[in-house]
Amino acid sequence: MAQTLHATCVSLHDNAVLITGASGSGKSTIGLQLMALGCDLVSDDRTILEMQDGQVMASCPATLSGLIEARGVGLLEARPVARATVCLVVDLDRTTTDRLPERGTITLLERDLPLIWRADGPQFVPALLQFLKTGWSDR
Repeated sequence: MAQTLHATCVSLHDNAVLITGASGSGKSTIGLQLMALGCDLVSDDRTILEMQDGQVMASCPATLSGLIEARGVGLLEARPVARATVCLVVDLDRTTTDRLPERGTITLLERDLPLIWRADGPQFVPALLQFLKTGWSDR
């Protein structure tokens, strides 16, 4: 079973963050920021999700592979990653102002995944990168 979402997806060493939100919410911008910090593009605009060995895997429709939109600049090329394991979902349609928000989850393809809402501030994108590296602290 496959599902296609209106989302941007980037990965770091096969750990992918799926960035969801309404058109114009900043999905591609956050993807570009993470790419500038060393992540690789999986997909922009549309992301295909499939289950493989109990994991949610993200990939890109062939027609969009290797392309990411930079608002006000145009379409940019990037070396794409064919598939990556989704380990985090970011929902840009909701915002949290909590200093230490409760951990969220979202179910995609019958699998629960960590969920983070938008948090305005310069810490947000670096925190997403750190999550890709290590996940949440258990302390």
